[in-house]
Order: sequence, then C-alpha cells, then structure tokens
Amino acid sequence: MAQRVHEFDWPDRLVIGTVGRPGERSFYLQARTGEQLVSALMEKEQSAALAEKLDEVLDELMVQDGNPFSVPAEAPPALDDRAPLDQPVVEQFRVGILSLGFDPSTAQVVIEAFPLVEDSPESLLEPESDEPAEVLHVRIPVGAARSFCKRTREVVDAGRPTCPLCFGPMDPEGHVCDLPDGLS
Repeated sequence: MAQRVHEFDWPDRLVIGTVGRPGERSFYLQARTGEQLVSALMEKEQSAALAEKLDEVLDELMVQDGNPFSVPAEAPPALDDRAPLDQPVVEQFRVGILSLGFDPSTAQVVIEAFPLVEDSPESLLEPESDEPAEVLHVRIPVGAARSFCKRTREVVDAGRPTCPLCFGPMDPEGHVCDLPDGLS
C-alpha cells in the first residue's frame, strides 16, 4: 500500500487546538495551507510534550555561537494565533509517534506525526509494513515554532484547574480529593 504524505512546507497555519469543554476536550494538531487542511487527533500529554521538546530544540539552537539561525528567545508577538481550529475539524488519523528535526539549510523545524498503530488479530496475519499508511510532515520557521509552543502551552493549561491538595483535575460540578493514606 502506498504511503499518504500530508506535506506542509511553510504552512499558512500550524496549531494545537481543542474541541469540547474542559474535561472532555479532544486535542488536534492542525495544519493548513490554502484549502489543504489536515487535523490529527492527539492526546493532551502528547501536545504538552511536543511543545516542551520543541522549545528545548529551539533553546539549543539559540545558544550556538552567534545564534546562526536567528532563533528568538520568545514567541514574536506578531505571530500570536489565538483563533479556534479551522472548520471543519475532521480527524485524519490519531497520532501515535511524533518526531522533531531541524533543517539548517532552510532554518526550519521539521515536525512529523505518524498514526497510532493498534495491534489486532487481523494485523498479525498480514505482512508487516515498514511505512505507516499516513504521515503529517510539516516544516516551519523558528519564529513560528516559538509561537506554536506558546499557543500549545496556553491551550493545554486552559483545561480544568488543579486541586491544590491531590493535584487532580477539579470539575465545575464538584471535586472529591483522592488523598494518599494518612493525609487529610
């Protein structure tokens, strides 16, 4: 089977966004160029980890002698994106594996998202494929990458507040702490 590659080089938009209310949100990695729109479902933890690791890559590039790639220390305000996800949000695939890279020839960060592969009895009978059926391949400049990280952290942090005692999420309807034995 041929692999389907969703390629975005310098996309018009790359964001993490959500659908649903806090506690029931679905997270999406969404890329758009013109009319081409791809939305890949992610876990909240994947979204947070992607922003954290991407910031680490940018920080490492920034401290290289003379900052040859002009990596900004903070997200450029002109690149802030607080708009909701582009509609319609149609899940192309659920993200299983993410990879990060950097192309020094273009000073672009490379993000790849591969679909989650679930083992089923049928898959054990079929020959294994080295290539996933789909991949989302996005290349963005370093300033846009900083802005992507900033927005992603804001989206992740916009969920339910955390209980100061048990550190679990607190629902608007109420909260019962699950404190460890011996604590009250």
